Amino acid sequence: MATPSYSAAELAERFGLELHGDGAVQVHGVGTLARAQPGQLAFLANSKYRNQLAQSQASVIAMRAEDAAGYPGTALVARDPYAAFARMAALFEPMPEYPAGIHATADIAADAHVDPGAHVGAFVSIGARSRIEAGAVIGPGCVIGEDCVVGAGSRLLARVTLVTRVRLGSRVTVHPGAVLGAAGFGLAMDAGKWLNVPQLGGVVVGDDCEIGANTTIDRGAIEDTVLEEDVRLDNQIQIGHNVFIGAHTAMAGCAAVAGSARIGRYCLIGGAAGVLGHLEICDKVMVTAMSLVTHSIREPGEYSSGTPLMDNRSWRKNAARFKQLDALARRIGRPERASED
Repeated sequence: MATPSYSAAELAERFGLELHGDGAVQVHGVGTLARAQPGQLAFLANSKYRNQLAQSQASVIAMRAEDAAGYPGTALVARDPYAAFARMAALFEPMPEYPAGIHATADIAADAHVDPGAHVGAFVSIGARSRIEAGAVIGPGCVIGEDCVVGAGSRLLARVTLVTRVRLGSRVTVHPGAVLGAAGFGLAMDAGKWLNVPQLGGVVVGDDCEIGANTTIDRGAIEDTVLEEDVRLDNQIQIGHNVFIGAHTAMAGCAAVAGSARIGRYCLIGGAAGVLGHLEICDKVMVTAMSLVTHSIREPGEYSSGTPLMDNRSWRKNAARFKQLDALARRIGRPERASED
């Protein structure tokens, strides 16, 4: 496949950007501001990297208007250079072609429906009453259980498992190893032994979502586990049963959300953060990495928990003092009460 090439003027027109400099300059790849080579596109979005601008060898750089002023090279001016770069960089990402049709090794239930425009790869299994819509891609080794729907243009890249009652909207991407619709962790103690609570709900994933490798989303106990449109989940995330995640929320790797928690729209959940069950997080909340959400959050903002990194000797001393904080606070408070008396 030939490497695509675009002029700066073509990129400006295609993405609605303002061109500064030579529009005939050709771009055939991308790079970072510091390491880009001639013929590559880079971006400047963070002012702390502005000192790299003069030494950058990139042929074209996406940047804000204030950074483009006085820049002698070719610039594409954007309100959000990083977003503009992401759109342009997609032009240089080679995408595999998936011809319509069903591989000879696929095992498809008699009452399942596969649209003629869908692609079903090698060693795929599709269960009873499931439906694969037009333009969907079911990659090699995927297992789709009973009563599932894969929406138009959605892609299950490889070895994805939809256990049962999973409904994917349009243009959903699911990366290898993800498991959707497994039984939620529902237990009841009965006579000193655990009793499994039947998980009778499903999983509903809205349009344009992306689910990372080895991420798991459990089906609901009675109602469904729901991801609204454009939710982005990184790798190795655990979503418990009956969780609700609002549109445009993104979660970084190894985060975990316990059952029946509700997360609002436009939230950002950092890596390895945890959300306890039955809590509510309102819209536009950022939870930083390694934080544990132990109570509902009702005001937008940035939230953190845990202690900052320090050398081990200092941390051990401070950890020993944590147990003394209550007694210290009481001792400090006594003189105030005495003076009030």
